[in-house]
This record gives sequence, structure tokens and C-alpha cells, in this order.
Amino acid sequence: MTVVASPAARAAAPTLRRLYVVRFAFAVVWAALLFFTTSSLGPLGIALIVLYPLFDVAAAVVDARSSRRTCSPRGLYVNIAVSLLAAAALAVAAGSGVPAVLRVWGAWAVVAGLVQLTVALGRRTWGGQWPMILSGGLSVLAGASFVVAAGAPDPTLASIAGYAAVGGIFFLVSAVRLGRPAARLG
Repeated sequence: MTVVASPAARAAAPTLRRLYVVRFAFAVVWAALLFFTTSSLGPLGIALIVLYPLFDVAAAVVDARSSRRTCSPRGLYVNIAVSLLAAAALAVAAGSGVPAVLRVWGAWAVVAGLVQLTVALGRRTWGGQWPMILSGGLSVLAGASFVVAAGAPDPTLASIAGYAAVGGIFFLVSAVRLGRPAARLG
């Protein structure tokens, strides 16, 4: 079944495309910076760890404003609250070391992934949402793996950098496909 996005969804698509491209660029640069600072949880590493969920908050605000005419922004508001809480918890956890950061990041990835999955499922008729659906599901799995990795001997933050880079790629693919009608609903 072919689905045509509503006029309101088509109107929101250019803003979301730009947002998704910005999210891709931010994630790739952030991941590279974190990857090269993961040997120790110093001031730059801590700043990066706290910055990522704060950027997620800003992106969710833009997303909610651009798409409120097409769907309920409730999920995005939940994401804003969860990401603000994550930023604060990560700032505190950084004082306890990498395992604590991985546990908090993992919990945030699980919840944020569920929210992303829910929002993307609600938008699936817009086109370009399958990458977001996959990304949300993978975020849940990755979050669980971060919590498990926190118990490993000598854990590092390198896996978080990879997680962000892959998430950025999903945003880029969605940006390219956004606004195209969904080929099938399933």
C-alpha cells in the first residue's frame, strides 16, 4: 500500500531534513572527539559526555516546534525531560568513573531509543522513518550493552563514540529519505 504524507507532514519535512543533517554532522564530529579522548575521563571527555544529551534536548525542541501541527509532540517532550535528566546524571556519574558513565548512558540510550521508536512509528507515513525506527530499536539494544560493558574489566567510552556515529548515519539516511511516501506499512 502506498501512503502519501499529509500536507502538514510535507511542510515539516524541510525543517526535519535540515535538523537530521545537523544531527548527523554533530554526531560524527562528537564521536571523533570522544574517541580520541577516551583514554581518560578528563575535563574534555566529561564535557563531551554531558554535551551530547544537551544537544539531543535542543534537537527535540526544534523537532517539536516544526512538527506540532502534524503529530503530538508528547514523545518529544518526554525525550527532552529524559535527556535533561541524563545530562545531569552523566555529570554526576563522571565523578565516579567510566563504569558509572556507561551505566547512566546505557539507561538513557534504552529510554531515548524507546521514545525515538515510538515517535518514528507515529510518523511512518511521512516517509524516511524506517531508519529512525531501526535506530530507536538499536539504541535500546546498545543501551543494554553499555550497562553490561560497565561491569567488564577496564571499560572504555569508545563504544559510545561508535554508537553516536552509527546513530548519526541513521539520521543522514532519514534526512535523504524524509518526505518521500512510505512504500509499505507493515
